[in-house]
Amino acid sequence: MAANTSPDAPLPVGEVSRLIGGWIDRLGAVWVEGQITQLSRRPGAGVVFLTLRDPSYDISVAVTCFRQVFEAVADVVREGSRVVVHAKPEWYAPRGQLSLRAAEIRPVGVGELLARLEQLKRSLAQEGLFAADRKKPLPFLPQLIGLVCGRASAAERDVLENARHRWPAVRFEVRNVPVQGVHAVPQVVQAVKELDARDDVDVIVVARGGGSVEDLLPFSDEQLIRAVAACRTPVVSAIGHEPDSPLLDLVADVRASTPTDAAKKVVPDVGEEYERVRGLRDRARRSVEAFLDREERGLAAAVSRPSIQDPHRMVDEREEQVAALAQRARRTLGHLLDRAESDLTHTHARVVALSPAATLQRGYAVLQKADGHVVRAPAEAAPGERLRARVAEGEFTVDVAADGDALTAGGAAPKDSSAAPAGAAPAERTEDPTEEVRDDRA
Repeated sequence: MAANTSPDAPLPVGEVSRLIGGWIDRLGAVWVEGQITQLSRRPGAGVVFLTLRDPSYDISVAVTCFRQVFEAVADVVREGSRVVVHAKPEWYAPRGQLSLRAAEIRPVGVGELLARLEQLKRSLAQEGLFAADRKKPLPFLPQLIGLVCGRASAAERDVLENARHRWPAVRFEVRNVPVQGVHAVPQVVQAVKELDARDDVDVIVVARGGGSVEDLLPFSDEQLIRAVAACRTPVVSAIGHEPDSPLLDLVADVRASTPTDAAKKVVPDVGEEYERVRGLRDRARRSVEAFLDREERGLAAAVSRPSIQDPHRMVDEREEQVAALAQRARRTLGHLLDRAESDLTHTHARVVALSPAATLQRGYAVLQKADGHVVRAPAEAAPGERLRARVAEGEFTVDVAADGDALTAGGAAPKDSSAAPAGAAPAERTEDPTEEVRDDRA
């Protein structure tokens, strides 16, 4: 219960210490887990003094036990070991100090530690802290590398020497921190946060040499895992050797098997890059030379073609062909015209031979009535009827006389109805040229 006090009626220090001791005495014994940070075994003393620390919360409490209690685990327990203590809280009134009186100490075995780490691993994996899509790629050539490692450690030397051997111009920002023990987790977390806050740091390397499972426990601490997961700068984990697998390897963007491997992953090798550039340059040169050679051969082949060497040759060849074809066409057309002319001549001769005019030229005459009807028989002409006689050189009229009288032409010729002009054939013996003329006109 709270004591009734006031500025006028304060409690003495001794009374306050007594009251605190009374309250603590009412607490029962508890099982407490922690890491031993200090161990004091004074020769001849019957009491052993320990300091038990929680690395995750940076809280320590003093523990005392009788020598026989500690001697039971003295062979397996040392500073840095994790233990489970069954103790009762005690209050030392003269100094106002709280401590635990241990009745039993049990070391935490490797199997139990691994089981707890596996449970923490599953829990963090369910939160997505180990997801591959969270991984950030490393820069090709970092200008400034943040290095978190132990002071003057082999891991620091391996990273620095190998990185500078690969790329001499690389720069480092080193943070030396404890890499094991109770102070490792808070200082490593602080160093990582400081480097991540700097804009000129391109990548952060957390390096440590090999060790036992207990030595590497700080790099599986939940507080450190969450701090690395929150970094915006790529983080490389180089803890221990190849078989070692702290949880930091899972949350880091890149996992290196050793500190030397971390230097190889973070910094490119200047010799290899030079060889790669030279190889690419040689490859580019060969490609250009091959292209030029190919184009040169193609140009030479094009120039060697007859059409390029003698461009008029094709025209000349075609000119001869055209001339030959034109001459052939001219001959063919001449033959066709000659044949057509011959046919036309023959046809003209036949037409002339069969025309009424040719018949008239031979001395025949055509007698026509006034209506144009051709007289073919003497009975068709009546005595005294006037007919029109058509001859080769023109025409004239004739009168048909009675039987025995002569035919007169225009009153001057003899009136002989059956006779034609001198040299002309009789009318009844003439062909019917009028119909041929009509047929020709049609």
